[in-house]
Amino acid sequence: MSNQQTEKIRIFALGGLGETGKNLYVVELDEDIFILDAGCMHPEDDMLGVDIVIPDTTYLTENKDRIKAMILTHGHEEHIGAAAYLLRDLKMPVYGSKFTLALLQDRCNEIKLKKKPKFHEVNADSRIKVAKTPVSFFRTNHSIPDSLGVVIHTSQGPILYTGDFKFDQNPVDGQTMDIDKLTEIGSKGVLCLLSDSSHAEVPGYTPSESIVSEGLKDAFHEAPKAIVVSMYATHIHRMQQVLDAAAQKERKVAIVGKEMERAAEIAMELGYLNDDDGLLIPKKEIASMPREDLVILTTGSQGEPMSDLMRMGKGSHQLFTFQKKDRLVLSSMPNPGNEKLVSQLIDLISRTGVDCIYGKNKKVHTAGHASQEELKLLLNVVKPQHFIPVSGEYRMQYSHRRLAESVHVDTDNIHLLEKGEIVEFTKRKGKRTTKIPTGHVLIDGLGVGDVGNIVLRDRRLLSKDGILVVVVTLNKKHNQILSGPDIISRGFVYVRESEELIKESEVLVTKSLGEAIEQNQTEWSQLKSHVRDQLSRYLYEKTKRRPMIMPIIMEA
Repeated sequence: MSNQQTEKIRIFALGGLGETGKNLYVVELDEDIFILDAGCMHPEDDMLGVDIVIPDTTYLTENKDRIKAMILTHGHEEHIGAAAYLLRDLKMPVYGSKFTLALLQDRCNEIKLKKKPKFHEVNADSRIKVAKTPVSFFRTNHSIPDSLGVVIHTSQGPILYTGDFKFDQNPVDGQTMDIDKLTEIGSKGVLCLLSDSSHAEVPGYTPSESIVSEGLKDAFHEAPKAIVVSMYATHIHRMQQVLDAAAQKERKVAIVGKEMERAAEIAMELGYLNDDDGLLIPKKEIASMPREDLVILTTGSQGEPMSDLMRMGKGSHQLFTFQKKDRLVLSSMPNPGNEKLVSQLIDLISRTGVDCIYGKNKKVHTAGHASQEELKLLLNVVKPQHFIPVSGEYRMQYSHRRLAESVHVDTDNIHLLEKGEIVEFTKRKGKRTTKIPTGHVLIDGLGVGDVGNIVLRDRRLLSKDGILVVVVTLNKKHNQILSGPDIISRGFVYVRESEELIKESEVLVTKSLGEAIEQNQTEWSQLKSHVRDQLSRYLYEKTKRRPMIMPIIMEA
C-alpha cells in the first residue's frame, strides 16, 4: 500500500468496453493520470476504406500536464496500436516489457515519429515509482511473449489490471502466471480489479498452448505439397511451434506479410524465436523451392480482403498461389463479426483442391484468453473489493459480472461500465459519477482523424448508388450555355444501356439552369444546388436510387 494519501481515485475507459480492441483505460489518483494500454481495432463494416480505429483521446490532450505515465501490458495491436499516435501529441514516459517496447518502437518508426519517446523496460519482478505512486507487475500467460499485469498501489489499496491473460499450466516458454504473487497481493486487500472479459462466455478452462504443438505435427503429417499456416502476426510461440513441426518434416519456412516479418525479426533479435536448424528462408526463394519441401507462414486468417492469404487463394499473389494437393492450416479462430469472411475464405481456397485444416477439433489453435473457471479462479485469488469487467463486448462484460457474483463479489461493487463512465473511489467506497465524451478516431493512410462522419457518409453513398458528374460550360456575361451538359455516370447506371435516361437528364439540367438564370441566380453555389436538387428528384422517380450528384460548372 502506498504511503501517499490518495483522497480520490477515478477509473474509466476511453476504449475497450462494449467492443473488441481499442483498449485504453485511465486511472486518476487525485491529479495524477495513469494510462493503461492504448490499443486500436479493425474498422467496422460501414467504415469504408479506413485502416484502423483508435480511441478519441481529447480528454487526455486537454489534461496532458497531469499525465504521469503510459503503462503497457503486452504487444498486441489491440493494446498498443494507438500508443504511437498518442506519443505524437503527448509527452510521457512509457513502461513495458522488452518485446512490447520493441514492437511499439517499430510502430513509432513506421509512422515516422519525430521525437524519440522515453521508454522504460520493466519485467514481472520490477517495482517502480511513477510520480509518487508505487507500481509493480506480475507475469501473465497470453498468445504473445512478455505479457504482464499491472498493480498500482494506492493508500486505498491496490488497483490490479490483468491485461489479456489465461492460466496456462504448461506454457510453451515454461513461464507460468504469477499466482503466488497474485495471492500475496490479494491477501493485502485489493481495492479494484480490472479483468479481461474476452472469453467470459466460454465454459471451463482454456486449453494450454502446448496442445497446438501436437495439432500442427498432425496437420503436417503426409502433406503431399506445400503447407501454408495462417495465424496472428505477433503470435511468436505459435511461430516457434511451426518451426519445430517443419524441422521434423525437414521443410523450409518462409514468412510472408510485412507485419509478421517484422514481428519475427524483432523476436529473433531479442531471443524469443529460435531457428537453430536454419529453416527460415527469404520469401523471394519460394518460387525456387520444391512445393513438398515448403512451409509458408502468413497472416490473413480473419478473411481480410487484401491480405496475403486471400490473394494466394485468388491466384493474384506475386510469390505463391495455391494448387491442388497443397494444405492450408488456419491456426486461429474468427474474431467476433468475422465469421462470414473466414467462411468465404475457406470456401474460396477449398475450390482449388486444397486441404483446409481448421476448427477446434483439429487442435491447431487455442485461445489466449481465460475462460470462465480461470476467471473465477482469479477472482477467488485476488478477492477484490470492487470489480470492473473490461476488454470485451457488452455481453462478455455482463457474463463476467455474473461470474463475479457467483464467487460472492458484492453485486453493488461490480461496476459494469460503458466507455467514458467514471467510477470514483473515496475511502474504499465506489460510486459512478460523471461521464466524459468518448469516440472513434479513424486512421486512413497517413491521415489521422481527417476521415469523419461526413466523409464516411459520402463513401457509403458512393458504394450504394454511385456518382453522377454533370459538366456544363457557361458564358456568365450573356447567361448562355456554351457546351454541355455532359453527364458521366460511375456506379449508377451503364450509360450505353441507359441512353434515354441520360438524354432526359441532360434536357432537365439545361431547363434547370435556364430557370435559375431567369431568376437571377448567378452564384455558382446557387446554380449547382438548383441542378442537384431537380436532378436528384428526377432520378429517384425514375430509378428509386439516390446517386451522389456532382455539378461542375465552368466559365468561358
